Amino acid sequence: MFKRLFLAIVLLGLVGGGIVWFKFFRDDMIAQFMGGRVPPPVPVTAQVIQPVTWLPEIEAIGTAVSERGVDLAIEASGVVRAITFAANDNVDEGQVLLQIDDDGERAALGAAEAALAVAETDANRARTLADRGVGAVTTTESAEAQVESARAEVARVQTTLDAKRLIAPFSGTIGIARVEVGEYVSPGMIFATLQDLDEMRVDFSVPEQQIDALELGRAVTVSTDVGDFNATGRIIGVEPQVDANSRLVSVRAAVDDATGTVLPGQFLRVRVELPSEEGLIAVPQTAVMSSLYGDSVYVVLPAETDGDLIVEQVFVTLGRRSGGLIEVVSGLEGGERIVTSGQNRLSGGAKVVIDDSVDLSTGADPSSE
Repeated sequence: MFKRLFLAIVLLGLVGGGIVWFKFFRDDMIAQFMGGRVPPPVPVTAQVIQPVTWLPEIEAIGTAVSERGVDLAIEASGVVRAITFAANDNVDEGQVLLQIDDDGERAALGAAEAALAVAETDANRARTLADRGVGAVTTTESAEAQVESARAEVARVQTTLDAKRLIAPFSGTIGIARVEVGEYVSPGMIFATLQDLDEMRVDFSVPEQQIDALELGRAVTVSTDVGDFNATGRIIGVEPQVDANSRLVSVRAAVDDATGTVLPGQFLRVRVELPSEEGLIAVPQTAVMSSLYGDSVYVVLPAETDGDLIVEQVFVTLGRRSGGLIEVVSGLEGGERIVTSGQNRLSGGAKVVIDDSVDLSTGADPSSE
């Protein structure tokens, strides 16, 4: 019995030892295989960087405003008797747009004009008597004062009558009527909007750090997210005050050739063009990798041994952005070749092969399109 137990223990030990030995043997063989295996070069796209002419710009969000635009309000109260325009009509300066019932004012004007005629007749009679020496000077003066008072009353009533009729303050396009015939309106009630669309403006704001770059007459470019509208213009005004809450300064620009394309209140993207700068290093934004350690790019270098291409990770200091480019303040020099796509499969010292026929940022082959 003891002999059988001993043999079983020995056999179990041999089996266990064999398993352990095989495990170590397998791991050693895998390590030897992987240690001698050379990974294939990683395909990337690359370009040689050269000093460029930098075209800096300020990007902002703007709002379109008309050259002249007002909300037309009613100055007097009463019942609307006539509306003489339709929505989107082109109206002329001085055109009557709305008439409020003015029967009472017209009657009052007639009475005032009659009183003025009587006062003028009395004044003429008083002057005639004074010239003949049978009238007192005070009587003449009192009669002339009555004439002036009657004229003032006529002017007052005429002003009240004019307030019952609203005319266009300038030529432009009128909007939708907000009142109806027969509706009672009160002073200050807005009945329509009038916009002069012959020339448009755009209002936008820029950070206070960029105030020095703004000057009257500087060129701007505006575009919309809806449609393909693009136009140029110039800065015509800079607010001489920075908003204390947002730390932004308000700017206004005039936009050329925008008639009928952009409407007041519309969203616009604004780019303020700044003077060009020579000899700056700029790289595609796709070439830059950002991490907790900073911004870096991969520089392509020849290997010291076999002449293959390898990459080296270089940390850089970045500056301004413009379109698809980003300025490199330090870390790179002209003539160096950098990786522009395919960086997600790279590490320092990795071998690469440059293949510009494939856009590795999207995986699309241009030849297949």
